[in-house]
Amino acid sequence: MRARRLVPHEGFTGTYDESAIVVFGVPFDGTVSNRPGTRFGPDGIRAELDGLETYSPALDVDLADHALCDLGDLELAFGHAGRVLTHIRLACDQLLADGKRPVALGGEHLISLPLIEAQHARHPDLCVVHLDAHADLREDYLGEPLSHATVMRRVAERIGGDSLFQFGIRSGTKEEFRFGRAHTRFHPFSLETLSGELDALGSRPVYLSVDLDVLDPSVLPGTGTPEPGGIGFHELIESLHRIARCQVVGADLVELAPSWDASGASNAVAAKALRELVAGMLKFGR
Repeated sequence: MRARRLVPHEGFTGTYDESAIVVFGVPFDGTVSNRPGTRFGPDGIRAELDGLETYSPALDVDLADHALCDLGDLELAFGHAGRVLTHIRLACDQLLADGKRPVALGGEHLISLPLIEAQHARHPDLCVVHLDAHADLREDYLGEPLSHATVMRRVAERIGGDSLFQFGIRSGTKEEFRFGRAHTRFHPFSLETLSGELDALGSRPVYLSVDLDVLDPSVLPGTGTPEPGGIGFHELIESLHRIARCQVVGADLVELAPSWDASGASNAVAAKALRELVAGMLKFGR
């Protein structure tokens, strides 16, 4: 199976060849267990980018001064999660072979699995930093091992639990919390320990996976599984800037479901988070 040829989208002005960081959408929500609609997340973010300043005052970085490319959305055949994941993996392999640092826009959280697998194949010492309201550590969900509720269990099996750093978790089964505390670098309820863990990583490559429901629903209600008690917007942005100082080889922002927030505020929050993440990768990128 071959990945579809990716063509530059007009969202950013750089060409594919000159862009070190490329953005692309993965509009898949085929295993969602609560409220559907994350397949529309990439377009929701792009709609807000049109009216968002390209300049990050916090970092003194203007995206307009850099070559950046938006490749549009992958074309995915719904109905079989395994085939979709294979397609995503092939597309990411293509980007990495071309020397790009990919930033994926979801879509549900299961899309992170093939992206991380592609990165791990090139970086055996890969670390994954996971910001989320949910542990996503179930062995299966209703008998299905490939689900947005199992994605980080599959990641831990691939890269080793000691290389999976989880922050902000405030929801999960008893078994998930026991597994996380025993097998991953598990830091529930807040991001307070983030800096200390990142300091210990040194020059190891880092993949960042951000489930936007790590934010409190009062900040981002437009998500499939809102979970009260989350972090604030400024805490998220400061954390993205801190993570960007690591050797970030790729990232994803997932679980935005625009239809669950008629105000459009959730789209704006996600778009600004994307801007600050990319600005940090540009400023601190190694």
